Amino acid sequence: MTLSAIRPESFPWFPYEGFTFCLGLSENDSAWTSGHTSAAFDASVGKMTVSGTMEQQARTAYEKVLTILAAAGFGPADVTRITENVTIAGLDDYAAAEVVRAELFGDHRPSVRTVVVDRLVRRTALLEVELHAVAGGGQVLVASEQRAAGTWRASPVREGHDGTVYLPTIVPVDADGEVVHKGDLVGQYAYCLDRAGDLLAAAGLSLDAAVTTYDYTTPATRDVYRRTHRARKERLGGAGVFPGAGGILMSRLHHPDALVALDVTASRHPLQAVNPGWTRYGSLTYSPGVKAGRTLFMSGFAALDMETQEALHPGDIGAQAEATFGSILEVLAHAGLGPADLVETTEYCVASALPDYRAVAAVRERLLSPPWPASTGAICAALLRPEFLIEVFPTAVYPA
Repeated sequence: MTLSAIRPESFPWFPYEGFTFCLGLSENDSAWTSGHTSAAFDASVGKMTVSGTMEQQARTAYEKVLTILAAAGFGPADVTRITENVTIAGLDDYAAAEVVRAELFGDHRPSVRTVVVDRLVRRTALLEVELHAVAGGGQVLVASEQRAAGTWRASPVREGHDGTVYLPTIVPVDADGEVVHKGDLVGQYAYCLDRAGDLLAAAGLSLDAAVTTYDYTTPATRDVYRRTHRARKERLGGAGVFPGAGGILMSRLHHPDALVALDVTASRHPLQAVNPGWTRYGSLTYSPGVKAGRTLFMSGFAALDMETQEALHPGDIGAQAEATFGSILEVLAHAGLGPADLVETTEYCVASALPDYRAVAAVRERLLSPPWPASTGAICAALLRPEFLIEVFPTAVYPA
């Protein structure tokens, strides 16, 4: 079975056809939504607008994504993972969004990934919500009724589509709520990897099963970020395959003293590295792609010459998007897939490039194809290479 765009009969917030992303995708017993804020089209001003408190915005955002799932035959009890992108401006009120989530999902506890972002595309948006679902809600591997050491909020480890294992967001905070290794990025990074390893061990797995490690750090850490290589090399890739990876810089994270937050995804399937032949990855602790079961997990991509490691097209986000999606398509082709097999993309645009972000849509229209991936976009402070303006995290699935 192939991926199908989810098209609700009624979606009152905006006319959703004609974009280079879909509201959501479904395939047999699984579904993925794009990220949605509370934005709605206001005919009186002729554009999308966002207003309201965190609670009000959370209710609308969740109403939208649950409406999308319902159109494909899924409900709240089928959700396996929730991603909430919360802005720095909304972080102090984040608890209000958690109350809404608890009300809507009741006794069903999806795994929750919380990404603190500088802002969202709509300036006044405080929260963006994205859902993964599988019929029956998958399986809880590790219950988490109380916040475990290293996790941001109480959230279970849950298995979903195609043996994918979702962990809650990992932060450098101990069981007493205190930040560990203050001022030490490498120490905090190693701590987060170890806590992810603890959760996977409790699920009967290990860090060898990790398919992606997406980390969020701060601009102040850029000069020492390379030192995390050793922590990764000592803990990852034990089965011969390093996970895909991505690194985004946010102005602040979940705690003022946190220098990193880590999102780890794993798989029950054996892992196979996917590399079109780029030699640069021979010395790195991550892979351009990892095939596990029917899913192709990928690293974050930016406008990089894979041979010279030169940053391409400084100052031009459209040209950078062309190079970025070109690399993604090269990995897909090497894996025997194409753009129609992309199930989701997450785009991080640096704040300085936001006025030109619209140029990316034209690139997507030219290089991607229907049914269009479920997509989420957020604004970051910077990327690991100062020349980069956009980084994309993609995932694809093989047809059944």
